[in-house]
Amino acid sequence: MTLVIYDIENDRVRNRISEACKDYGLLRVQKSAFRGQLNTNRREMLYQRLQQTLGQRAGSIHIYALCERDARATFVIEQTEEERDD
Repeated sequence: MTLVIYDIENDRVRNRISEACKDYGLLRVQKSAFRGQLNTNRREMLYQRLQQTLGQRAGSIHIYALCERDARATFVIEQTEEERDD
């Protein structure tokens, strides 16, 4: 399992990072977070693409490799506007 999170100010670069994650089959879990299955080689290729895309611009990108055990132990809390109690 691979988790990619990023914080990039430039809209164009941020969109290119998002598209790269989608190109590698990752699914968006937050506005600036993607998650999915990548082997070591594909993760390295994604790293190189994201590094090249960011270039010398301000921002940060974190790519985490999660073992299957840790991925299964992930907690998720989601709630839509309609589900909220006011």
